Amino acid sequence: MKTYKFKLYRHKKNKYLHYSINASASIYNHCIALHKRYYKMFGKHLNQFRLMKHIAKLRKRIKYWQQVGSQAVQDVIQRIEKAYQIFFKQHQKGTRPPNFKKCRKYKSFTLKQAGYKFIFNNKIKIGKQVFKFSLSRKIKGKVKTLTVKRNNLGELFLLVVTDYQQEHIPIVTGKNAGWDFGLKTFLTSSDSKSIESPLFFSQLRNKLKAANRSLSRKKKGSSNWYRAKDHLNRVYEQISHKRRDWFWKLANQLTDEYDVLIFEDLNLDGMKRLWGRKVSDLSLATFLEILETVATNKGKLVHYIDRFFPSSKTCSCCGYVNQKLSLQEREWTCLQCNTTLDRDANAAINIQRVGASTLKLGDVRQSQTAISV
Repeated sequence: MKTYKFKLYRHKKNKYLHYSINASASIYNHCIALHKRYYKMFGKHLNQFRLMKHIAKLRKRIKYWQQVGSQAVQDVIQRIEKAYQIFFKQHQKGTRPPNFKKCRKYKSFTLKQAGYKFIFNNKIKIGKQVFKFSLSRKIKGKVKTLTVKRNNLGELFLLVVTDYQQEHIPIVTGKNAGWDFGLKTFLTSSDSKSIESPLFFSQLRNKLKAANRSLSRKKKGSSNWYRAKDHLNRVYEQISHKRRDWFWKLANQLTDEYDVLIFEDLNLDGMKRLWGRKVSDLSLATFLEILETVATNKGKLVHYIDRFFPSSKTCSCCGYVNQKLSLQEREWTCLQCNTTLDRDANAAINIQRVGASTLKLGDVRQSQTAISV
């Protein structure tokens, strides 16, 4: 499966798509209310197929809902069902059930087999309207789904999912490395490499402060307030785009150099509660998600070790565990072999050793054959 993202040109007709997204939000909130009421009355979960029949009858009477295609309505109900199933399975871990959303925070609707048609090169017909988009690359494969999505600036994008699978010839290097995530150094490897994060949020922090101050001086709801709000969202978009661009380049660089990349399964939510903005700026979870995508496409493997393994406290030379090691100590001396150790480099070596010992040969072979399936 491959996903293409194209930006729609600004036009008056785009109001049709904004209305469709808002109508989807209205249907979503109505379905959430029905779920809550049904559970309160009967103590059971509302079946999605019964809900689809009920919404189909309501759409005949509510003209506003007819703005959204029937398949998009089904997708809204399926999203809610999927969110509830995740809640039922993981509710003990703090997962919350789906809740109401404001129309301006509802971002997209999805069409599957019908409701859209590509015309010529860069034109698409959605419903009865024809829209023009920026065709940055040729669409390969059979189109499976089409999602219309808007960002915080009100810009509209097309997300086209196809069944195209690109054939990659895996470049086998025979190398594997352990990587330790740190607040001062983004990544430290077991072969003495260190990667510093550009910290894009910190780079544009002054610009964000100025945009926030400008917004706070405007009267809420006025034209100048919306203009200042768009400027603030534009700065956030700039930070996000810079960070993701750097992540994709770094992920391709690492997967070209190594066949297996081993990380520690960290509790990032807990780290955010302790160190806040710094952990969010580094965005390790987003990087690992991108790295796994690139590694899968190239037939490489991203492996994780248990988060409770004392990688920083264990001496990589003799195996002695320093239980008194604090977070402030960046270097420490082993009491058993008298070796001076760098905290991050030592942890990366231990992560590499433990990861290599727990790695199964079948996992590597499966990753290398996945791209040919």
